[in-house]
Amino acid sequence: MADLIAEMRQAARRLLEEKKVDLIIGFEKGTLPLRSSPCFIRHPEDVDRLTWDSSCENNLAKYLPGRKEKIGIIAKGCDSRAIVGLIQEKQLEREQVVILGVPCQGMLDRWKMEQLLEGREVLEAEERGEELYLKGCDFERTLPRAELLHRSCQVCRHRNPVLYDLLLGERVAESPVPDEYAEIREFERKSPEERWAYFTKEISRCIRCYGCRNACPFCYCRECFVDAEPLWVGKTIDLTDTQLFHLVRAFHLAGRCVDCGACERACPMGVDLRKLNKKLEKDVEELFGYKAGLSLEELPPLATFRPEDPQEFIR
Repeated sequence: MADLIAEMRQAARRLLEEKKVDLIIGFEKGTLPLRSSPCFIRHPEDVDRLTWDSSCENNLAKYLPGRKEKIGIIAKGCDSRAIVGLIQEKQLEREQVVILGVPCQGMLDRWKMEQLLEGREVLEAEERGEELYLKGCDFERTLPRAELLHRSCQVCRHRNPVLYDLLLGERVAESPVPDEYAEIREFERKSPEERWAYFTKEISRCIRCYGCRNACPFCYCRECFVDAEPLWVGKTIDLTDTQLFHLVRAFHLAGRCVDCGACERACPMGVDLRKLNKKLEKDVEELFGYKAGLSLEELPPLATFRPEDPQEFIR
């Protein structure tokens, strides 16, 4: 890990010194163990702030739309797929961004750790290969890293960046999980009533903080549909208003979502937002043979039309 960080800092310093970019977007250490936060670096002398570990979970592509300068960005697999999507949607030009790709073995889920530790505070943390060492005031524990990954990371098929200008470190093996949609297939076997009951129960916890919207790299509209005038969608926490918001948002992400898990991680209430998006991702792949964020040349299904597209779902 130390070698990768050194290589990252060296590459960032060179890009800034040679004026190839105006800004580097990456991660710096947070103030707590297993916490990192996005950082924005404009001067070569500041590149030593850059870091990389299993807490660098934010999708940094979120910070690209609307920028005019030349940008260098640290990108793991899902970030790179989001960048592809943003280029497809004309939110930035390919020449505008220098992508420093980082192979990723998955990000740690702090919710899982908190549950296992029963809320006890972690004062020290260290990744030791496939294990995670945690230390607090009255405990020391070593946990298997694989069991602590975010759900999206456990089934990730693109841990290596799909688009990059410079690859940092060595490529890693993709997820060993044979079926990334296994959870969705099991959910689909439930009756419509059971599925709706689950969705209702999950959404009932939503407090409309819009953390999911604010974290998603594809929620870049200057005016969200819930903020439009005249007001078409209620902004209360009434269940009907909340369900409508999440359903419409999910449809807006159909064929675009790269399953980075940013929405679910941002939710302070632990709402299972990913299931709805993953279901639509599965439908798009099965109906159109399309996987978001893998090709700059292939247009998303809802942005194009082919006469030979399957029509069963609208008959």
